[in-house]
Amino acid sequence: MSSAKRIYLNAFEMACVGHQAPGLWRHPDDQAHRYTQLSYWTELARLLDRGGFDALFLADVLGVYDVYEGSHAAAVREATQVPLLDPLPLVGAMAAVTERLGFGVTVSLTYEQPYALARRLTTLDHLTGGRVAWNVVTSYLESAARNLGFDAQRKHDDRYDVGDEFLDVVYQLWEYSWDDDAVVRDAARGVFTDPDKVRPIDHHGRYYDVPGIFLSEPSPQRTPVIFQAGASTRGRAFAAKHGEAIFINAVDVAATRRLVDDIRARVAEGGRDPASVKIFILLTAIAGETDAEAEAKLADYYAHASIDGALALYGGWSGLDLSGHDPDTPLAYQDTDAARSALEIFTKADPTRTWTPREVARYLTLGGIGPVVAGSPTTIADELERWVDASGVDGFNLAYAVAPGTFEDFVALVVPELRRRGRIPDAEDAGAALSLRERLTGSGPHVADGHPAAVHRARRLAAGGAP
Repeated sequence: MSSAKRIYLNAFEMACVGHQAPGLWRHPDDQAHRYTQLSYWTELARLLDRGGFDALFLADVLGVYDVYEGSHAAAVREATQVPLLDPLPLVGAMAAVTERLGFGVTVSLTYEQPYALARRLTTLDHLTGGRVAWNVVTSYLESAARNLGFDAQRKHDDRYDVGDEFLDVVYQLWEYSWDDDAVVRDAARGVFTDPDKVRPIDHHGRYYDVPGIFLSEPSPQRTPVIFQAGASTRGRAFAAKHGEAIFINAVDVAATRRLVDDIRARVAEGGRDPASVKIFILLTAIAGETDAEAEAKLADYYAHASIDGALALYGGWSGLDLSGHDPDTPLAYQDTDAARSALEIFTKADPTRTWTPREVARYLTLGGIGPVVAGSPTTIADELERWVDASGVDGFNLAYAVAPGTFEDFVALVVPELRRRGRIPDAEDAGAALSLRERLTGSGPHVADGHPAAVHRARRLAAGGAP
């Protein structure tokens, strides 16, 4: 590796037909309709593993996008993140056919119990050899709340209050309950686990009561890498407290720089090393042998895109139904209990620009709330370097237009150029034995001192646990 700043790469996927490119399922090259086949996922994982990606980042939601036109019809018709599978069962199969690739899995804590979710994530961390991250979200769809037993969502900021306690509980289960050497497998004494090395967490809080011991022995990372994507003021505070990797959305470099600086300042205020947190931005890269070839691909993709699908996405993200708005009247910010970043990006993030519903819909037809870059390997590598060097991000969540073709093109064309520039490791230097945390941080497999989970590691050591 050269002295140039390392660029981290995640592939941004979802266990559905249409993720960030509504309507592209109609393109003849798109294979996302195979999402129910295990081979689709294992083939993708092998591609990313050999192609230098650090992780496959799996998005998820628990509801349908039914704000636009007051109905689920547009989302269902356009396959806008529906139909949708649970991403967790896919990870074990993909891990079995890969050596290096990490897996970031989105799970909403709002509709989970910490005791049960902690076991599921520990299971995946064991089965992957320490290559799992949890993308911690609190959900933003009213449809999810209604179908999961609530009259409505909790208020936006209240969800993060619940989240702080939820994470404290799972940190205790992962870091405090079991000593490293609790499992002794002593056949002569008939002792598999030493009960003196396993302790109850005895948690009694405002939202959760978890008195007992954890069900699972410690996994390679103990606490999975914590991804977070909070973008509102309260969300950024939550991300700065807990996130080891933070996923952001922005539409230009200047706005990204302001967001990155704000997050790193918050991390530092919390007593953590701001450089230790990896920040990823959403981006879609359409690669061709030449700029002209890539631009022709992009034009072809836009010809298959769905405006209704894009507006269905925006309705779910923002909580606003733009079907009743004048398409050429600038948007104004409104507080909702949905994902406030989608509102802020198109109303407040850049005070020099106004967005109309027509412009938002066009923008969101490819790549979601993130920039789209089309060009030759040199053009794309130049643009990725510009974003990293000018905005301060560490890497990219790369979305696709067609699956897996967008990723195949990136691996074949752009990855060799990034390796030539020393921006990503050569294949032989990628480190097959590393945990995901080691790959991202360059340190050990466990959470760093200063992270809130480390408080419970210190409690375990103080109680006599093995270091």
